[in-house]
Amino acid sequence: MSPETSWTFDWTALLSVVVLVVLYALGWRRARRDGRHPPSLWRLLLFAGGILTILVALVSPLDSLGDQMMVMHMVQHMLLLDIAPILLILGLTKVLLRPVTRRLQAVERRAGFFAHPAFAVILYAGVLWMWHVPALYDKAQGDGLIHASEHMTFFIVGSIYWWHVLSPIRNRRRLAGLGPVAYMAGGKLLVGLLGVALAFAPTVIYPFYAHQPSYWGITPLEDQMMAGLVMALEQSIVMGIALVVLFMQMLNESERTAQRAERFEAPVRAHIG
Repeated sequence: MSPETSWTFDWTALLSVVVLVVLYALGWRRARRDGRHPPSLWRLLLFAGGILTILVALVSPLDSLGDQMMVMHMVQHMLLLDIAPILLILGLTKVLLRPVTRRLQAVERRAGFFAHPAFAVILYAGVLWMWHVPALYDKAQGDGLIHASEHMTFFIVGSIYWWHVLSPIRNRRRLAGLGPVAYMAGGKLLVGLLGVALAFAPTVIYPFYAHQPSYWGITPLEDQMMAGLVMALEQSIVMGIALVVLFMQMLNESERTAQRAERFEAPVRAHIG
């Protein structure tokens, strides 16, 4: 038996995408007109990739498939939690954010602990675990408003989590040294454990999916196992890629620091000599 694969034209999702596109287009036009350090085409393509990811998650047949199969619903969640925020934030630059930089920094100062990276890790993992409590998960599947809130929450907490690592704006709580490694490992391992728990659960945890037909010959228990594996593997792959990139950035930063120190010491030695 095959599941339904219809498109979902949710006006709230489409309106949100339009707002993001318009805001970015206005910032892109201003930054290119300014002429100093204009954003590259690569940044534009990354942002467009983030927008496309949101549309795939919320408008394409993946959305209707997620209402019928847990593994598809999990793919949808991972796109909103990680892939879309990563691409959207990578599409930003200091020049694009210049009009709102001071406001963002002021919000960070007033937010206190809530703007701390430790809170972002707690929020990221906590929200994932919360929405996967069976009672709340099934409630979201049966209520369109709660379901939309679930998706919005994943996107927001994912954006907050990745902002601490990928933000082009320097802030007073920016992770340094081995901080990004600990930050990434903490968040990803906590979520990955949830995926492992779902993959190896001996029975179907969610009644909503327990009563679904065996689409494509996949039983509800196999569907749940595949969903857990998708979560665990996605977290592992994204963490691995991020750690490699962060490690390379650390090496580059150390090299730049050594070069600056060498340039400073050379005139001093010449003067002493």
